[in-house]
Amino acid sequence: IQMATGAGKTYAAITAAYRLLKHAKANRILFLVDTKNLGEQAEQEFLKYKPNDDARLFPDLYPVCRLKNSYIPDETKVCISTIQRMYSILRGEDLDESAEETSLNEINVQGRPKEVVYNPRYPIEYFDVIIIDECHRSIYNIWQQVLDYFDAFLIGLTATPEKRTLG
Repeated sequence: IQMATGAGKTYAAITAAYRLLKHAKANRILFLVDTKNLGEQAEQEFLKYKPNDDARLFPDLYPVCRLKNSYIPDETKVCISTIQRMYSILRGEDLDESAEETSLNEINVQGRPKEVVYNPRYPIEYFDVIIIDECHRSIYNIWQQVLDYFDAFLIGLTATPEKRTLG
């Protein structure tokens, strides 16, 4: 989804998540961000979202959890996580929280791909859909394996696509 900054990409993504959960029988959605700040913003948008066909708020219908550690509650329907945290979860490693503070655009993302290993707690079919916020920063180079690990549909959100993103 390519839209200008402030045009409503997150709102469009939440609407899509709601419809996927309600009508397409999606079981669990991962909303992936590259900084803790973006995760907090996304969480606030999910918490106040009210669908046009129901008087209840999104989290009253579908549990939302912004991941702050390596545990994903079983009842969660929408997980909000940084790609760095999801990598650490798959690897079974602790995460230095400062790694979630800096945008992937602001650090050197060159180097070897981040290898993930199978994690039986979170099998490849754990998520049905992954929505990647600021996908132009996080879907290629060293983090690609985090996305490839899950057998899920991918939806990218960006205001500034580039050739690698579109590819």
